[in-house]
Amino acid sequence: MTKIKNIKERELISLITGILEKNQTHTSEILNKYIGPGKDDCAVIDIDSSKLLVASTDMLHSTTDFPPGMTPQQMGWMSVAVNLSDIAAMGASPIGIMMALGLPPDLDLDFVEALVRGMDKCAGHSGTVIIGGDIDRHDEITISGSALGLVDAEHIVLRKGAQIGDMVCVTGKLGTAGAALDALIHNRSTDRSVLDKFYQPVPRIPEGISLAQTGCLTSMMDISDGLALSLYDIAAVNNIGFHIQANNIPIHNEVRSMAYNEDELFKWSVYTGGDFELLFTIRPGCLEQVENKTTVQYTVIGEVTQKGMTIERHGNVMDMKPHGFTQF
Repeated sequence: MTKIKNIKERELISLITGILEKNQTHTSEILNKYIGPGKDDCAVIDIDSSKLLVASTDMLHSTTDFPPGMTPQQMGWMSVAVNLSDIAAMGASPIGIMMALGLPPDLDLDFVEALVRGMDKCAGHSGTVIIGGDIDRHDEITISGSALGLVDAEHIVLRKGAQIGDMVCVTGKLGTAGAALDALIHNRSTDRSVLDKFYQPVPRIPEGISLAQTGCLTSMMDISDGLALSLYDIAAVNNIGFHIQANNIPIHNEVRSMAYNEDELFKWSVYTGGDFELLFTIRPGCLEQVENKTTVQYTVIGEVTQKGMTIERHGNVMDMKPHGFTQF
């Protein structure tokens, strides 16, 4: 019998969503009005003629998802940020978050208070609130969050839609999470700003909304699982390829100074998860329009191709591997 540890996370998701789709064939009228499980960063529900409700959920565990050195408040912040990042990827505005806490009974009350404060601070930073949840007894700290958002139907941006010739872009700078995690694992010194960005990632809610409202984007998703793996996800749903210019990938100066060599920097920025930035594609000839309509800081790093997943470094073109953060 096959164990889930012996298959890839995306394969497990496909198996689960395949079962759900088969059981929903009788509700075709409803299915035409929403994007269901496994299809995008969020489920999408048509609630009226002009508004769409988007919903996402994520689960975090103390042993697998909270790196060494995190404070309880940072754990709370992170547990909300991972959900809001998905809302941002749809170009939506968050309207509320539900948080379910699995807590060991011997946990200090001060720890729980700091944890909840962190959740509340992250929600408030993104213009929303915790609207409810649940508490249960658990062997380890387990936090399951669900975020809800609203977006105008005309402005929603999905993973599906990228076309050959589109420009590939990312917000912010990449490699920070990879550098911080590597420093923690190998007990290497690191700049405090790098650790703070890793421990308290900021969901790109304003950026997602602003970019979506330009009407120029053809696809978008967040890259918390890593740049390469996210590119593969968009390629799969659109049946296209990508050619990425590694030298164009934006990287913090502090992260550059932490790398022993360029190969390490390349791994952090391309193949390591934890950077809660947005990956998106723009129609050819639309770049000036996007720049005129938004103040979002982003970088063009490549283009959509007919097939193949390649990345170019210093004039050398190589295959880009589907590597990144996965649970199994």
